[in-house]
Formats: sequence, structure tokens, C-alpha cells
Amino acid sequence: MKVVVEADGGSRGNPGPAGYGAVVRDAATGAVLAERSAGLGVATNNVAEYQGLIAGLRAAAELGASVVDVRMDSKLVVEQMSGRWQVKHPSMQPLAREAREVAGAFDRVAYEWIPRERNKDADRLANAAMDEQAGIVRTVDKPGTSSAEHMTPSSWSGAVGEPTRLYLLRHGQTELSVERRYSGRGNPPLTEVGRRQAEAAAERLAKIGGVTAVVSSPLDRAWQTARAVARSAGVEATAHDGLIETDFGAWEGLTFAEAAERDPELHRRWLGDPSVPTPGGESFDQVHRRVRKARDEVLARHGGGTVVVVSHVTPIKSLVRMGLDVGPSLLFRLHLDLASLSVVEFYPDGHASVRLVNDISHLD
Repeated sequence: MKVVVEADGGSRGNPGPAGYGAVVRDAATGAVLAERSAGLGVATNNVAEYQGLIAGLRAAAELGASVVDVRMDSKLVVEQMSGRWQVKHPSMQPLAREAREVAGAFDRVAYEWIPRERNKDADRLANAAMDEQAGIVRTVDKPGTSSAEHMTPSSWSGAVGEPTRLYLLRHGQTELSVERRYSGRGNPPLTEVGRRQAEAAAERLAKIGGVTAVVSSPLDRAWQTARAVARSAGVEATAHDGLIETDFGAWEGLTFAEAAERDPELHRRWLGDPSVPTPGGESFDQVHRRVRKARDEVLARHGGGTVVVVSHVTPIKSLVRMGLDVGPSLLFRLHLDLASLSVVEFYPDGHASVRLVNDISHLD
């Protein structure tokens, strides 16, 4: 997939309060695929522009892009990343190295300087990030009047602090998933297709970079997937029992139709009431509680980091549900493909942001 990254950064004082913005567009249609922005505290224009580039490249990697055209109105960043200018300033050198590392995961990256008026969307995001950081909310008045601004103690979203980003990866294919059978506490291994899916997901996550931990369900199908990701990311995988799939009890290994035929009334109630357990197994409410506990433990241990969580359908849906702060009906309305990727950020003040759901572009 080919995308265009438009990036910008700014500083009010140079150095002063700084922020960046980045937009990722489909190269063919121009449609916006992703936006990134953040305040940086006190920094220079050049630092903010590099941070915008890095954020845009990481967003492109999350989308599974292979070819990237970068467009910026920073002559310095474009020339340095193109290799025509040396990176002499000590504060720029680590940022240039980081940008090259992220860019190195793509098949091709090209850099183009554009005038500021053609970079308005990234500039808007950078300024909005600086406003939010300063607690400034800008409002547009009626036509013919000037814009106004005022101070507010909270940001637009209300989120405070550095989020922990969770990449939620469903395991690859097994024989039971091929046959569409309930697969909970059973332990089938990945098929050959499943192993290829795990490697494809691992390659994509390696492009994103910055992974600080891989936490997985201990069941073989998830653990095999997690080890592939951990190898590519250069970190160790750890297991957490709280991320195991629903215990389907006596329905383990049955198809939907077989379970409904075996226990028609119970199966009907189970589909409509999350407090109803499977025969000899768990209810969705029970799964939600243990997954919430597992999430809290992951956030406490890896707060502010980027964590790949390798798990199963119900635990991943539960984590997305927590991110959206919605009820259990999501369990029946959200589809998750094998080896799909979803992204949820959890903030230390309790806020959350769902950034991606059921993406399988890495399996093309």
C-alpha cells in the first residue's frame, strides 16, 4: 500500500511550547487514513518537525504501508532525511537516527519539500496540540467577528498523562478455527497458515517499532503468535492467565449449531445475557472481570509503554469494550478476524482512546 505522510511541527518561542501534527493519506484518493498530534513541552521548531515526521511514519507503519511519500515544509528535515545535508546539531542526531530506523522498515520512502500553504492540515494539528497543551480552547464566532480563545483546566478530550498503547493481536489460524468450532481452554496449535499469519503480524509490528513488552495468553495458539512478535520486536514475551479465552465448558469443540442443538434454552439465554455461563464454563461477565484485572496489571507494570497483547476473541473484544466504555452488546456486534490487529490507548486518569479495530492489512 502506498501512502502520503504530511508532517509539521512548531514552537512558540523557538525554543518554547512545542507540538507536532501528521496526516497519513491514501496516495491514490487523498483520503485521510490517520492523524497524529501531541504537545512536546518546551522544544525547538526543528525538534517538533522531526517528531511530526516520526509520528507520521509510525502511523503509516500501523496502517501496513509499504511505500511512503513524505511531504513537509521543513527544508532542513527534508534535506537531511534525503541525505543531501549533514545532521550536525547534537539534538537533531538522535531524532534523525530514529526517523531513519522507522523509515527503514518500508520498501521505499521519498521526501519532498512543499510550501507551507500546502501543508495546512499538519500545521493545524500541530497548533491544536500546542493549544491543548497550554489549555487553550479556540472557538469560531459568528461571521464578521473575530475568533476567541479562553483557558480551561482540562484538554479537549479530558485525558491527562502519558497513555499506555495496547496493540491487541488475535492469534493465527488453528484447525478448530477453520471448522468454526468453539475453542476456549482447548489447546490446538497453529496451522501452517496460522504460523504465516503470526509472522506477517510480527513483521508489521516490527515496522511500528517502540514495542516495550509482549504479553500473551499462555495457550499455545496465542503463545506461538506472541513468540513470533517478540522475536521481531527484540523483547521477551510473558504469559498472563487473565488473557485466556472464555471457558466454553461442555461446548468446547462444538460448532454454534451443535451447541444450540445440545442445549437450546441455555444457548439462547447465553447469547442474550452476559451473566449466564456456559455449561461447566464461564459467563462473559466473568471473562470481562478477569480481563479487566489483567489489563490493570499490564498498565501498572508497563505504564506509558507500547505493549503487544496477544489473545483471543473475547478478551480482545473486552479490552476494546473498555476502551469505548460501552456495554456487552459489543461482544455480539464486533467481528475479529484471525491475526487481526486493534489498538487501544489507556490513560492514567481513566480515559481511553480506540485507534484501530480488526485491521488485517498485513495479511494481504
